[in-house]
Amino acid sequence: MLFTEPSFLFYFLPGTLAAYHLLPQRWRNLVLTGASLLFYAVGEASFLGWLLGSTAATYLVARGIDAWRGQRRATLLLVLGITIDLALLGYFKYASFAVRTAVEVGLVHTAVPSIILPLGISFFTFHKISYKVDVHRGTAVVRKNPLDLLLYILFFPQLIAGPIIRYHDVATELVRRKVLVSDFATGIRRFGIGLAKKMLVANTVGAVADQVFGLDSTHLGTLAAWIGLTCYTLQIYFDFSGYSDMAIGLARMFGFHFLENFDHPYASRSITEFWRRWHISLSRWFRDYLYIPLGGNRGPLWRTYLNLSVVFALCGLWHGASWNFVLWGLFHGSLLVAERAGWTSTLSRLPRLVQHAQTVLWVMLGWVLFRCTSMGHIGTYLRALAGGGARVDSWELLHTLTPSVWIALVVGALGSAPVLAWARRRLSWAEAEAGRLAWGRDGVVVALMLAAGLEVASGTYNPFIYFRF
Repeated sequence: MLFTEPSFLFYFLPGTLAAYHLLPQRWRNLVLTGASLLFYAVGEASFLGWLLGSTAATYLVARGIDAWRGQRRATLLLVLGITIDLALLGYFKYASFAVRTAVEVGLVHTAVPSIILPLGISFFTFHKISYKVDVHRGTAVVRKNPLDLLLYILFFPQLIAGPIIRYHDVATELVRRKVLVSDFATGIRRFGIGLAKKMLVANTVGAVADQVFGLDSTHLGTLAAWIGLTCYTLQIYFDFSGYSDMAIGLARMFGFHFLENFDHPYASRSITEFWRRWHISLSRWFRDYLYIPLGGNRGPLWRTYLNLSVVFALCGLWHGASWNFVLWGLFHGSLLVAERAGWTSTLSRLPRLVQHAQTVLWVMLGWVLFRCTSMGHIGTYLRALAGGGARVDSWELLHTLTPSVWIALVVGALGSAPVLAWARRRLSWAEAEAGRLAWGRDGVVVALMLAAGLEVASGTYNPFIYFRF
């Protein structure tokens, strides 16, 4: 079940909210856990037993780590727990990829197994690992009530598309929380904005991106390539940040306060800044649970550069079992190494606009690696961007850019910049003095929700691009 499906918006969510807020406090975790199980079972019922079993293993491992705290057995148990998590992730997500690669290079001659990927496996694997590590480090208190841990792992707002929630960030609210009217209203607004991002902007430009990236080399001209890449650049941001907004808003309606996951990444002036603003929960997870344990930047420069490269290669692989994702990760890792090696000081002497433009250009070129389906496709697309595309009349593509697409492009470009944040700061005094601006804001959000709801009900183009995650 997805947030943008009629069954979720018109049945599941209203029913869950009603049950949660009408029942006594002591029943609310049970309501959320049951709703989360149902949410996952609708699309992945065959994997529900496996998910419950792996969560039970996490519970037992964490209890053992806590009981043997300070002893070598606790560390061995932590290693065992992480190994189990990574082995399951490796089998479901990467076994076919590994066999296919071995076949392609001639190492083996066998059929490539077809393994169904459980929805959201990377997200809940990271949740389980961080919980065990935090218990071992002493930064999280082990949960003696298995229902608390089950809710943390399965809580439906973040189950299939993130953000990646640290256990210690929500540990207190798992046990005790209170939903204020202001929190509930904020949650509705945030969910509505995220739904509008997804349905009205991401889906609109995404249809054009799919059309262009689906062209073969004989029909891909330079203008078409840049139009398609621009659309995809906006699609992936508004789609992903839209889902994060919806998750944050949903959590707020139930009394949970999730941290922000995006902070206008396309307004960055360097790749280093971009990764502080893009998918913040993932960046922090890799920093705290991989980069720092590898040594971070504490050793010689070559070791820091190697650590960055390893982390971003794995970051790319996390996004999908394909070499284009690995290449995307290494591309960003190389850019970060270049900035640490001195490019940052050179950038600082350039005009701010130039810094911003070169960062966006690098990010867009990276999205080519991310979006294309093969190495040959990547080469074809990059050649087209550089002017070596097919000699076709790409201007014909402009006729397919309907008014709604142009509006989505303009809104997307403005929304990618911190324009609204700047306006809120400028108008904060007036809003505090009089509620007229707040009423106007809420009216806009309601209108956006209605428009997005109509799109959902119409059953139009509505892809879920995180199925590989």
